[in-house]
Amino acid sequence: MAASQPYALACEGGLDKSSSSFELLRKPGAATLLENFEVDIAGGYRRINGYSAFGDGSAANPSTDNDILGLHVYADGVIACTSTNVFFSQDGTSWLQINKASVAGGGDNHTAFTGRSAAARTSQGLAHFTTYEGASDYGEVIITDEGSGAKPFYFKMTGTGSALSSRTFFAQEITVSGTHYPKFCTIHDKHLVVAGAATAPNTIFYSNTILDSDDVTDFDGDGSGEIVLDDQVVGLKSFREDLIIFCRNSIWKLSNINVAASIEVTSITKNIGCLDGKSIQEIGGDLVFLAPDGIRTLAGTVRIGDVELGTVSRAIQPVIKFIADNIGTYTVSTIVIRDKSQYRLYYGTSSTGGASRGIIGTLKTNDQGFTQFQWSETVGIDASAAAASGFNSNGVEKHYHGDYAGRVFNHDIGDNFLDSGNTASNIISKYQTPDLDYGDLGTLKTLKYAKLSITPEGTVDTTLRIRYDFDNLDSPKPADYSLSIPKPSLFGTAVFGATANHKFGAASDPITRQVIEGSGHSNYFRVFSDNQNSPYTVNGLYIDYVPSGRQ
Repeated sequence: MAASQPYALACEGGLDKSSSSFELLRKPGAATLLENFEVDIAGGYRRINGYSAFGDGSAANPSTDNDILGLHVYADGVIACTSTNVFFSQDGTSWLQINKASVAGGGDNHTAFTGRSAAARTSQGLAHFTTYEGASDYGEVIITDEGSGAKPFYFKMTGTGSALSSRTFFAQEITVSGTHYPKFCTIHDKHLVVAGAATAPNTIFYSNTILDSDDVTDFDGDGSGEIVLDDQVVGLKSFREDLIIFCRNSIWKLSNINVAASIEVTSITKNIGCLDGKSIQEIGGDLVFLAPDGIRTLAGTVRIGDVELGTVSRAIQPVIKFIADNIGTYTVSTIVIRDKSQYRLYYGTSSTGGASRGIIGTLKTNDQGFTQFQWSETVGIDASAAAASGFNSNGVEKHYHGDYAGRVFNHDIGDNFLDSGNTASNIISKYQTPDLDYGDLGTLKTLKYAKLSITPEGTVDTTLRIRYDFDNLDSPKPADYSLSIPKPSLFGTAVFGATANHKFGAASDPITRQVIEGSGHSNYFRVFSDNQNSPYTVNGLYIDYVPSGRQ
């Protein structure tokens, strides 16, 4: 009888939906299925966190069950746009309507502000935000939206007391030019820049130079102006010394905005555009956006003034093509989770409800020392209505998302999702290896046992499935194997008897051995779970097998 042979793989590379089955034979660490897992910057594939209601058990919706059209981290809370209104909340249990007109110059105290009539955001669409930090307590927020009847909206709050009743509020609409209602906004080099008005889709407008709190609203003073491009604007982003202007079929940069004699707009590319302005984010020193041919980065190189364009989503190109082909149907939102080096894009419609999907790109350094995005997918996070991340007034990074039912959630936290009744629901996660041929597809192998390296953050109840020969119908199909791994209790931190299902003396990265059955020329492994347990990370597998004759 032939001696058994060892084989080991490390979970590395992320989701690969572009390589053929035979190409994947040489990429054993990649995944052919990676749903509700994320690539961990520390290594392995980690089941994602869930989300919780903003306000927990006392959570209240900003208004009725209208779509959340936009969220923005501001001061010690979050701004939410919904229906024809804009709201602010510190805790998610009560919301202050802020789409009002405060007294000119001096602002309003809380009582006067709440008593003012609303300035309805007529035909409000998906919202875009920018903040001018300035010298005020929390900065000045400008809101534009993709609707057709609302002017840009300005809001500022001052006062450092914890209660809103101790603060002063400033709010007003901004007139840019006649009846133009721009859809996109950003702050660039002490100017508010807006663009994308339905009446002037190719025009960008910039305010006069911001010198005090009033100048951000002035589009008629010194330093203001407008520029007409050859393409329809879909997004704006200030990047290093330039303003990057994303259009449908091209990308431009505006330089020297403060020097009238030398201000110029130059083309970066006339062959690549941006499909959705909501996809634009900055991460790892790059601008990331959704183009027709994939997720792309726009990064300055070491040569000053040079620009490099690169596609970073080749591994999941079928997913990107599906999104691009249906971009007119889907609502897109994106969020950056900085401490995980992650870019998340969600897409869906109100009709898909909890079936909205997403992709997670993690910036990770590979074995060759190159930093690249590694991808996974999400299912069931209805964040395509709105998502936002940012640092609050205490310097803490906060993450939120909103759904089509008018709810606001703390994003990427907890061990479960929430159903339509705000009842905790399971997270269904799946990781599948490529078919493994152990170096020789022509040799039949009988598997003896597998060892899984899984790092638990709580008790792990997961399932292992094995299928042979590319899931051939005539190949053996062993029953699934249930795996239960207790969370280790560490000496000096754990309290004896205080936490059930924890184990003293267990390793922090335990190896779980499972005797397995079946034989074939190749096989894949699937690790999956359907529960509300804490996340866990699959680091790798070790397989012991016995080769037999060549067939």
